[in-house]
Amino acid sequence: MSTTKRKTVSLVLGSGGARGLAHIGVIHWLEESDFKIKSIVGCSIGAVIGGIYAAGKLDEYEQWVRSLTKVDIVTLLDLSWEKRGLVRGEKLVNTLTGLVGEKLIEDLPMSYTAVATDLRGQKEVWIRSGSLFDAMRASFAIPLFFTPFKYKGVDLVDGGILNPVPIAPTSGDETDMTIAVNLNGPAGSPIEPVDVRAAPESPSSPFREKINRFIGRLQPSTTSGGSRDWGAYEIAIQAFDAMQSTIARQKLAAYPPDTVIEIARNACRTLEFNRAAEMIALGYRQAKKCDFTTSAGRH
Repeated sequence: MSTTKRKTVSLVLGSGGARGLAHIGVIHWLEESDFKIKSIVGCSIGAVIGGIYAAGKLDEYEQWVRSLTKVDIVTLLDLSWEKRGLVRGEKLVNTLTGLVGEKLIEDLPMSYTAVATDLRGQKEVWIRSGSLFDAMRASFAIPLFFTPFKYKGVDLVDGGILNPVPIAPTSGDETDMTIAVNLNGPAGSPIEPVDVRAAPESPSSPFREKINRFIGRLQPSTTSGGSRDWGAYEIAIQAFDAMQSTIARQKLAAYPPDTVIEIARNACRTLEFNRAAEMIALGYRQAKKCDFTTSAGRH
């Protein structure tokens, strides 16, 4: 029996849309390499993946997201074409709730912080208690795309606006090291989409049947607005990505973690959640490439 003490980790999961599925691969590599994740800080997709992991439901979420098609994604986006945002987000959040159930942050087995943005107050909001899904929903409300989420009387939007790689909330953690996953890393050779199939699964799986029934109930509502021009929203998403890349570099310089795992900002487009297998594999490879042996730890 090994007496080697497992290194404890504060894991910071950044924002970047579908590139955030790489967070799953990073978590898999850390677990396989005998790291113990004691604290998670996330914003946007990082808050979602981190919350699902903290709730102990990452395997089920991964099974589901690997099976998503482009049609499923359009269905779940819940198009609204409202002035406040293109996507209401309720269908997506309700689906996530159906996957992992209602959880309170204070009941999780590890420290969890979701970072959102108070636009009116022009400041970060760190959510560390209350409903896990309220925290997720507040953190991934991309302006112009998702409608803002009202939290304790304040309209909150995507945490990536002010801090796409939120290191600061880990400052009080009593862990051996801080590892940050930056989804806005230097551009590399784009990963070409490949024809991948979902992980093997029983056709009679109650889990998959539940998701199929839920998606089936949503299908009729996706026809309205289908002919709208997405051009303005595509430009807005590109501008948001460019902004996040710049801010991420500044934040990482100001609050350097022990290790940064870089995911190229052009690895996939923001809404390409149907490319889960590729992004998960990319996250695993990037984590494996890092040298954790020289990390001294800040805490």
